[in-house]
Amino acid sequence: MDAKEFRQFAKATVDYIADYLENIRDRQVLPSVEPGYLQDLIPKEAPHTPEKWQEILADLERVIMPGVTHWHSPQFHAYYPTANSYPGIVGEMMSAAIGCIGFSWITSPACTELEVAMMDWLGKLLDLPKEFLNCSDGPGGGIIQGSASEVTLTCLLSAKERTVKRIKALHPDWDDGMIKAKLVAYSSDQSNSSVEKAGLLGSMPMRLLPTDEKCRLRGETLEQAIKSDLEKGLIPCYVVSTLGTTGTCAFDCLDELGPICNRENLWLHIDAAYAGTAFICPEYRHLMSGVQYADSFNFNPHKWMLVNFDCSAMWVKDSQHLVEAFNVDRIYLKHQHQGRAPDYRHWQIPLGRRFRSLKLWMVLRLYGVEGIQKHVRHQVNLAKEFETFVRGDSRFELITEVSMGLVCFRLKGPDSLTKRLHDRLMARKKIYVIAATFRDKHILRFVVCSRMTELRDIMFAWEEIRSQTDQVLAGEGDGNENLLHVSKKHGSKCNGVLKVTTNGHPVNGVTNGQA
Repeated sequence: MDAKEFRQFAKATVDYIADYLENIRDRQVLPSVEPGYLQDLIPKEAPHTPEKWQEILADLERVIMPGVTHWHSPQFHAYYPTANSYPGIVGEMMSAAIGCIGFSWITSPACTELEVAMMDWLGKLLDLPKEFLNCSDGPGGGIIQGSASEVTLTCLLSAKERTVKRIKALHPDWDDGMIKAKLVAYSSDQSNSSVEKAGLLGSMPMRLLPTDEKCRLRGETLEQAIKSDLEKGLIPCYVVSTLGTTGTCAFDCLDELGPICNRENLWLHIDAAYAGTAFICPEYRHLMSGVQYADSFNFNPHKWMLVNFDCSAMWVKDSQHLVEAFNVDRIYLKHQHQGRAPDYRHWQIPLGRRFRSLKLWMVLRLYGVEGIQKHVRHQVNLAKEFETFVRGDSRFELITEVSMGLVCFRLKGPDSLTKRLHDRLMARKKIYVIAATFRDKHILRFVVCSRMTELRDIMFAWEEIRSQTDQVLAGEGDGNENLLHVSKKHGSKCNGVLKVTTNGHPVNGVTNGQA
C-alpha cells in the first residue's frame, strides 16, 4: 500500500468510525452470536495475494460488528466506563503513526518529555501532594502505565524489594528467600480482582479484609490484621486502599489507614481507577483525604476521563524504589543523557512502551479542564436521575448510597427475583447491566458509562427494567401475592407508561408518580 492508497483507506476508515459512533445508539448493545461464529465467516487460511482495502472495510461490518459488545453505547451500563473521544482517537492514530518504543529518553525524547509534562498536568488537576510530581525537587514522579492491574503489581514488587532491604538491615543473617516467604499484603474484600491477582503474581499472600457497613476498609481492621500477622512471625509489607471500589464505588478510610501504614513501614498504594477522574472536580476531593500518607497513587484516564484505552496514570513519592526493583542494565540500553530525565523502562515491568501521552495531551487541550469537569458532573447527575426512578418504584430497593455514576439496586424479596430480572435483561440485550453481591444479597449495578449517554437513554433503560420487572413478578405465582399487588398498584398509579419512539427510545418526561 502506497501513500496515495493509504490516504483513501484511512479517510474512508475515519468516515466509518465517525458514522459508527454517531449511530451507535441504534446498534444492539450485546451481540447475538455464539462462540465460534466468526470462523465460518472468514477463510481457513491467510490470503496468498493482497486483497483490496474496500473489501476489508466491508468485512468490518459483515464479520466484526456482529460480534462486538458496544462498550460506548448509551445502553451500556455494566462494569465501569471505558473512555472514548475523538481527540483520544486522533492521539491514538498519531501514536501508531510515529510508532516509537520509548523505553528510555534517547529512544524518542518527545515521548518521555511529553509524558513527564502530562503527568504533572494531571497531578496538579487532582491536587496531588507536590511530592508526587515530576517537577518537584524530590525523587517522586508520574508515569503512564497500561492498566491499574499493572500498577498494583508494579508497586507490590517495589514494596517487596524495599521491605527486604529494610529487614536485612535489621537482620543481616536472614537471606532474601527467608524474608520474602514471610511477607504479607492487605486490601479490602471489596477491592478489584486484579489486587488479589497481583498477590498471586508477586508471590505475596493478599489478605482481603472485611469492610464496614458502607463497604469501606477501616483502620481498626487493618491494625488488628497487622498485629495478628506479626504475632505469627509474618512481615506486613503492602496495603492497597481503594477509592471507588468495583462493586459499590465505596471509598476506604485513608485518614485511618495512612498513619498505620507509615508507622508500620508498609507501602500504601491507592487504587482510584474509576473514581480518580472525579477528583478533577473540587467538590469530590474530600474523598481522597489522607492521600498524603500514600507511597503510590493510580487512576485510569481511560475509564472516565475521555482518554482511549490504555492510559493508567501512576505516581510515586520515591521513584528510586522502582528503579531498584526493575533496573537491568545492558550496554545497548545506555546513553549519554542518563540521569537527566526519567528512563521509564526502570519504572515498569515491560521494556517497550507506546507514545500514550499524545492522546492525553490532545484530550486535555481539546476538552480543557472545564470540559472534563462538565462531563463528570453530567454523568453523576444522570445517575441521580436513575436513582429517582428506582426510589419512585416501591418494588425496588437501593442497596447503597449512589456513588459517582453507579447505582446499586435490587428487587425486594428473595434473590431469585433479581436473578430472574437480570436473566431477562441479558436475554433481550436491550441494555447491559451486570450483577454483584452485597452482604449476601444479589444486586444489580447500573453505571452511566458512555460519553454519549443522555436522559433519554436513562429513561429507556428504566422502561426496559420496569417492563421486565412486570413480567418477572407476574410469573412468580404463589408466595408472592404482596409483590404482585405492589406491581399492579405501581403499574397503574405510580409508573406511568413512557412514550417510545420507533427506535425504542423514550421521548417524554416521567409522571408525577414516578418522580
